[in-house]
Amino acid sequence: DFEASFIRLIDKVTNGSRIEINQTGTTLYYQPGLLYGGSLEHDCSPSRGIGYYLESLLCLAPFMKHPLKIVLRGVTNDQVDPSVDVLKATALPLLKKFGIDGESLDIKINRRGMPPKGGGEILFACPVRKVLQPVQFTDPGKIKRIRGTAYSVRVSPQMANRMVESARSILNKFLPDIYIYTDHMKGVSSGKSPGFGMCLTAETINGTILSAELASNPQGQGVAVLPEELGQNCAKLLLEEVYR
Repeated sequence: DFEASFIRLIDKVTNGSRIEINQTGTTLYYQPGLLYGGSLEHDCSPSRGIGYYLESLLCLAPFMKHPLKIVLRGVTNDQVDPSVDVLKATALPLLKKFGIDGESLDIKINRRGMPPKGGGEILFACPVRKVLQPVQFTDPGKIKRIRGTAYSVRVSPQMANRMVESARSILNKFLPDIYIYTDHMKGVSSGKSPGFGMCLTAETINGTILSAELASNPQGQGVAVLPEELGQNCAKLLLEEVYR
């Protein structure tokens, strides 16, 4: 289901691709076309996050014929794929290192959608670059600051504050410069399912960005997670990432 949706997305951004799938769905014949770009819209399958689709678009977008501007709809934050927040915080600075920058490089979250029903919407825009700058990227450097977002949709706005407090209780032992935004969306922009979660990024003096994220269990699946536990576990995941 989500793979078919991904193939349809690739078909939209290219021109002249030939795709054939046999009846049992086990073999795929793909003849790539020209990377075309332009202004597009795509409804992603709610069984996977938008991050699954966005990852490949991030790799292809700089080499399109026209600047890409695409609206993706579906699940913005889940437990399987990298969330849109993490890709915005980590992938965009990485693209900038390669010389892909400017006003038109942006990921904007219009609506959040949590699994199982989704209902989120993001806008991804990327300029075209003929040549990439070479990068030398060997020394990660020391951590200088931690930023993050705690989001909650269709639950009490207090959930986000509780996550922030519990995450800070761990991270404050290591670093004073910590700022975690709370993002509570309500009404239309909160998607169709309740949920909450957190995304943390640690930035080093050399501009390397390490990230960790956690999301609550989808409605009706698994045990209910306390926001305090989720905040602490997310902070521990980030420390684990830094330790590696």
